[in-house]
Amino acid sequence: MKHPTLTPLALTVAATLLGGCSMIPAYHRPAAPVAATWPAEPGEPAAAVGTTAAPDVPWQTFFADPRLRQLIGLALANNRDLRVAVLNIEQARAQFQIRRADQFPTVGIAAARTPTAVGDGTLNVYSAGLGVSNWELDFFGRLGSLKAAARSQYLATEEGRKAAQISLIASVANGYLNLLADEELLELTRQTLATREESLKLTRLRFEHGAASEIDSRDVESLFAGAQVALAQQQRQRAQDENALVLLLGQPLPEGFFNASALPQLADAAQLTDLPAGLPSSVLINRPDVRQAEQQLIAANANIGAARAAFFPQITLTAQAGSASTQLSGLFQSGTYGWTLASQLLLPIFDAGRRQAGLDSANAGRAIAVAQYEKAIQSAFREVADALAGRATLGEQLRAQQAQAQAESVRYQLSDLRYRNGVASYLDNLDAQRALFAAQQAVVQTRLLQLQNQVLLYKALGGGWTEAAGADTRAASP
Repeated sequence: MKHPTLTPLALTVAATLLGGCSMIPAYHRPAAPVAATWPAEPGEPAAAVGTTAAPDVPWQTFFADPRLRQLIGLALANNRDLRVAVLNIEQARAQFQIRRADQFPTVGIAAARTPTAVGDGTLNVYSAGLGVSNWELDFFGRLGSLKAAARSQYLATEEGRKAAQISLIASVANGYLNLLADEELLELTRQTLATREESLKLTRLRFEHGAASEIDSRDVESLFAGAQVALAQQQRQRAQDENALVLLLGQPLPEGFFNASALPQLADAAQLTDLPAGLPSSVLINRPDVRQAEQQLIAANANIGAARAAFFPQITLTAQAGSASTQLSGLFQSGTYGWTLASQLLLPIFDAGRRQAGLDSANAGRAIAVAQYEKAIQSAFREVADALAGRATLGEQLRAQQAQAQAESVRYQLSDLRYRNGVASYLDNLDAQRALFAAQQAVVQTRLLQLQNQVLLYKALGGGWTEAAGADTRAASP
């Protein structure tokens, strides 16, 4: 019985018919599992579409403080996490180049000595030339699918680098604002400590002359010790925040950079550009982390194509052209040249479910990538919604706390005056001191929250990404 064979003509016909064949499923972007508009806060209208989106506002424009811009520049140049993100791009680009190279034959120099038994002796056959070994003809798109997956992974790492830069810029800005707040709280604590020290001296003097009780004296001592505790805590917090900022910068702070006398007040640092929120669809599309998740989804979709193609025959070619001779000295002489061409078709008929398991794994990988993409969108939506809620309420909270601090300041002045004139007990004076200190701290902390919320909104809207000067922005070619 004759078995059909694949002739070169048949192979050519098959290549013509199946060239460009792809088993990759058609890609459809999943619907965003979020609301069409941002939630409106009580008393606030829904966010309107802005004319300038956050990604179009360079961080050099958004952050007007030159000291902060200097810190961000240092972080972009020296931060190790960002450096790893850049190296991940290079690694993914190399992996893509490998997958693309798999579609082309590998040509090499081949030389061999083949001993052959002839009767009682051995005949040596020497050969040398150019050869192609096991070049897979990608009729069913397996290699093309793997290349497409590698390309999407490469593009995902580029988006990951952008997301890392956005996060780094926001972290540096928040670290800088934290230090400004620490300096204000330190100064406030020192002033409070000085005031309580004066009160302690006065109370002890009154106690020695019988004008104050021992309870009053002990209360003042306790209040003074509490201020000392607060100062120590604030100094520790300031040192820890500086260490965190140094880690983000990837290098020590510039000499004398945080000289307290040269630092701006937190209120003066509020030079941040107001941003329009836009609509969720446009915002989420421009977020690098969402684009990264989508590229990973596209890569998972391409892996299904490779798993499907594994069910079809694998056709390889092996070819060699050169010289062969029974004598080493006879190589490359006239009449010794020739060529060989061999094709092979391999179709496993039993693999214990390996190929089906590979397809099941690829399908599960795509389902995971879909869930991760949807989660990225939901997380992005929440970040923006939270920042918008903060923008709608923190301003009013700050105004209310400033009014409270002003009222507590007047109350303390009146209470202290009444105590010094013997009209009121020192208990009222102590209570007024505590309330004033707490109110002043709350003002600084709320102002910090308001500024950090502006930074969060800028980050959540996808702002902070700019192409570095001289950066290699070449995209992988298909």
